[in-house]
Amino acid sequence: MATFYLLALLIGIVAGLRAMAAPAAVAWGAWLGWLPVAGTWASFMGHWIAVAIFTVLALVELVTDQLPSTPSRKVPQQFGARILTGALSGAVIGTVGGVVFGGLAAGIIGAILGTLGGAAARASLANAFGKDLPAALVEDAVAILGALWIVSLVA
Repeated sequence: MATFYLLALLIGIVAGLRAMAAPAAVAWGAWLGWLPVAGTWASFMGHWIAVAIFTVLALVELVTDQLPSTPSRKVPQQFGARILTGALSGAVIGTVGGVVFGGLAAGIIGAILGTLGGAAARASLANAFGKDLPAALVEDAVAILGALWIVSLVA
């Protein structure tokens, strides 16, 4: 059971880095059968429509995050979106382990940690690289690979 709390926390951290990467990975995991959520409240995540929507949103986020006009992840709308997607993704992982509300709480905590820590790490990377684009690409890779790794651990 503790494993599911940890995985929910980690997927929340991914949501803090990339708001839509976490639910996209969870939707793909449910659709592929890695996350057995059929017959639960989270069964909608395994539907192809959820996979398509979250995948498109994740791709849009990857592109728009590279734009100079992208708002800070700490503004209320961005921060709120990251907390919501962390909560959703954590709750789905918690559902697999029978700890829905624990997963939800761990996902929220992870999203807060990922948002605040990710902003600091990205600023440091951007300073080291001299520009933001390489830092954003590193953050993208960590978030996407991390989300896929976490979902594979649940399976």
